[in-house]
Amino acid sequence: MSKPIVAIVGRPNVGKSTFFNKLCGKRISIVEDTPGVTRDRIYFETEWAGRTLMMIDTGGIEPDNTDLIMSHIKTQAQIAIDSADVIIYMCDFRAGVTADDRELSQMLRKSKKPVVLAVNKMDSIGATPPEFYEFYELGLGDPIALSSVHGTGSGDVLEKVCEYLPDTFEEDEDEDAIKVAVIGRPNAGKSSLVNRILGEERMIVSNVAGTTRDAIDTNVENKYGKYVFIDTAGIRKSGKIEDRIERYSVLRAQLAVERADVCVIMIDATVGVTAQDERVAGIAHENGKPSVIVINKWDLVEKDGKTLDNMRKDVHAALSYMTYAPVLFISAKTGQRVDRIFELVNYVNDQSQMRISTGLLNDVLNDAITRVQPPSDKGKRLKIYYMTQTGIKAPTFVIFVNDAELFHFSYQRYIENKLREVFGFEGTPIKLVIREKDDANPSD
Repeated sequence: MSKPIVAIVGRPNVGKSTFFNKLCGKRISIVEDTPGVTRDRIYFETEWAGRTLMMIDTGGIEPDNTDLIMSHIKTQAQIAIDSADVIIYMCDFRAGVTADDRELSQMLRKSKKPVVLAVNKMDSIGATPPEFYEFYELGLGDPIALSSVHGTGSGDVLEKVCEYLPDTFEEDEDEDAIKVAVIGRPNAGKSSLVNRILGEERMIVSNVAGTTRDAIDTNVENKYGKYVFIDTAGIRKSGKIEDRIERYSVLRAQLAVERADVCVIMIDATVGVTAQDERVAGIAHENGKPSVIVINKWDLVEKDGKTLDNMRKDVHAALSYMTYAPVLFISAKTGQRVDRIFELVNYVNDQSQMRISTGLLNDVLNDAITRVQPPSDKGKRLKIYYMTQTGIKAPTFVIFVNDAELFHFSYQRYIENKLREVFGFEGTPIKLVIREKDDANPSD
């Protein structure tokens, strides 16, 4: 089940970030009385009435401003609008209806997306001022009075948002198919890979539009199995998006990863691993998704006997948090080793679903403890009582100890490495959950 996306848009300094922070319960967006402070979209999950919503905060839009940064903000906001299932359009009650408000409301009407009109900075208690009703002229339905600072009206805004959402956001896909998110920075070759797959495979079931966000999901069936490829590069076809906007690919990766069973992280061999590649790969890792790192355009790289090994070392050095992921060198253009992707996708998907019995786990744990003693601090030593697996996708293990603070990260990594050494878990993150048990009664 995918999460509905709600974009908060409006002119600069109308209170979008304050509202966003109030909903999320954290000061995530920078709040400052200067237009253009929120320069990139920021996203965060929040819950309302049992629904999980993906909220996107955007920079303020000034339609006629040709300043480079403001143009960047406008493009960012347009991406958020295109991605959204529902849009919260925020206006400033104190400023009244401005020419920019009128122009932006026209842009939103053209988007054909449901829009909730929130009139912010309604901070006074008492009868509704007559100026409030001026906002009806924007043609976006009934305005909702809101005070982002005090939080009043927030519930009304979210209730209206939920009215526009279907009861569920189910994916109409074959349950046996593995959903594969092809992620990476612009120009890494994501679309080329999907096109290569479509060009060579003759058993394509169908091409269906993504249910909520205009992504192109492609169902493929071949000798390796059934798959749904989520091509994040093909989501927005407009030529207005420029490759320099890094947040575009990062947000798209976030949305695609949530729906995926396996991630294919594409890296341009002619460029190497960039900071943006690290961020995109980190999204897959943090979401606990099994992954395959694909080095594309390998046909364009001049090689000697050490080129492949050096590139693999560079990848593992840059993506040190996911050395568990297999690395594959391909050419989407020529088709070199493209079929191998299916084999690795199947393999890491299986690895992420592996279950280990508690007895076997604790045999490995006891052996690890015997080989390397748990750490101690100020005379108190870490005691590890037992471990059990509580989940898959990603494999999750709960370890019961006497003092969680003594279980240092380095020793956790040691235990994780032992699990991988014995059981594999190749291609998938492992989650360790540390819980304390009473020293006197560790079996409770």
